[in-house]
Amino acid sequence: MIHFSYVRWRNFLSTGNTFTEIQLDRNPTTLIIGENGAGKSTVLDALCFSLFGKPFRMISKSQMVNSVNNSSTVVEVEFSIGSRKYKVVRGIKPNKFEIYQNDILMNQSANARDYQKILEQQILGLNYRSFTQVVILGSSTFVPFMQLRARHRREVVEEILDIQIFSTMNMLLKSKLKIILDDIREADHQYELMESKINLQENHIKDMKENKDKIIEQKQNIVEENESELLNRKTLLKNLRDTNRYLLESLLGETEVVEKKNKLGTLKHSIKEKKSRAEKMIKFFEENDDCPTCEQHIDEDFKCKAIDDKLQESRELTIGLGKLADETAAVNDKIVMYKSITKKMRDNEVLIAQTNASILELEKYNTKIQTELDEINKDNIGQSDIDKLETFKSNLEKVTRHKSKLREDKIYAEASRTMLQDTGIKTKIIKQYLPIMNKLINKYLTSMEFYVNFTLDENFEETIKSRYRDEFTYASFSEGEKMRIDLALLFTWRAIAKMKNSVNTNLLMLDEIFDSSLDGTGTDEFLKILNTLSNENVFVISHKQDALADKFRSTLKFEKIRNFSHVAT
Repeated sequence: MIHFSYVRWRNFLSTGNTFTEIQLDRNPTTLIIGENGAGKSTVLDALCFSLFGKPFRMISKSQMVNSVNNSSTVVEVEFSIGSRKYKVVRGIKPNKFEIYQNDILMNQSANARDYQKILEQQILGLNYRSFTQVVILGSSTFVPFMQLRARHRREVVEEILDIQIFSTMNMLLKSKLKIILDDIREADHQYELMESKINLQENHIKDMKENKDKIIEQKQNIVEENESELLNRKTLLKNLRDTNRYLLESLLGETEVVEKKNKLGTLKHSIKEKKSRAEKMIKFFEENDDCPTCEQHIDEDFKCKAIDDKLQESRELTIGLGKLADETAAVNDKIVMYKSITKKMRDNEVLIAQTNASILELEKYNTKIQTELDEINKDNIGQSDIDKLETFKSNLEKVTRHKSKLREDKIYAEASRTMLQDTGIKTKIIKQYLPIMNKLINKYLTSMEFYVNFTLDENFEETIKSRYRDEFTYASFSEGEKMRIDLALLFTWRAIAKMKNSVNTNLLMLDEIFDSSLDGTGTDEFLKILNTLSNENVFVISHKQDALADKFRSTLKFEKIRNFSHVAT
């Protein structure tokens, strides 16, 4: 049994930054009241959003965030199943989805979709649709059972009866059957292939008997051609190795050349610095008559001599740079040559490896041919050919056995699928429960003073007859009568769920069912049904405070203060 303890939320819809918390297991019956827009139905949206990631009403994700604070939306729900306590936390801006078991955060390595599957399938054992059919009955956007399509009606009942596992098994069997059929096609192909190989090998052996000399001559020619090719490749291998030894000797001066290049670079940098200092001194004496530091006048003869000396020094340094450039170019040419030699050696090493491998393959092939020649010379038929034929026949037997096993698996899988389809075992189980369902539905309808004979068939199509045997459909009734049927179905599904322990929970929430569709008599009779429920916590949302307040154990009043919803204290 799923026992819900509380649900709390903040910055959710019209609720502000302070948590609103509703204890779900405190009282057997609770009336939720308030003006339109006060936030009464927020508890339904919060509960559905926390468990399934979507609200009860048709509200987009962006609309769930409080429009004033516009962030930090958080909804929490706590429930227990047996000895295990769970808490689910969801948030928007920032997004959050956390599941706690006994106050320990569960592994979040799975993506959000898989994490939701864990919550629905492994913990709750129900999805959004079954939850809103068994736990919540609302007005507005809620689609009652009788307004669902036949396929969806069946899915709801299967979930309540806890037989959806058969649908899962059917899907798995469908996939398995597809694999079996693919394997059968592959086995048929392998069978045909083996038969073809056997025929070819038998013809080959026959040809060998008839054409022994011709075969020997052909194989000897192959050996001779391979020997000639081996000689060529060994010669190529020797030439490549000799070339690489010669090239290696050509690389002996590479280190010295690289070091010389580095030294030339250092010398070039030093000469450039000296030339730059000389040019700066020339510019200084050309532009200054007085010393900028001591402010003394610079002698003209001294200045001229200094300029001439520095000009001479600059010219000599320029000449030196030119010679240095020529020497550097020569060194670079040598380095390019060394790189070319190194590349050539690497290319040759690749050719050496490839040639070695090809020599080994040719030698191996020649050995094989020679062995075949020896066998042919000993006998009219090579033993390897006989062995090959026997191997093919053995493989054919294996394929035949495999085909037989696959066809057996196919028969079993098809039979199992027939049982697991909607018309199989699920229908048998549903037929067993249909009389109970119909009996309960009519019991609850009678309790609400709605005297008709309501029957669901195995396709979940309704037949409704009056006392006078007039036939009706769900659509032909008034809204109040439809509501009585919806309530009867709700209580029936809860009773069946308890029997099966599939969607058994303490919580029942009803949204505005008294406000428009039930008359005074229907309301009184429905309240009598509520009072018969045991170990359940019923919440009813309504505008009829005056008429209903004294009929519930407790009352929660929602009100809006300064644009934020609160529970009045």
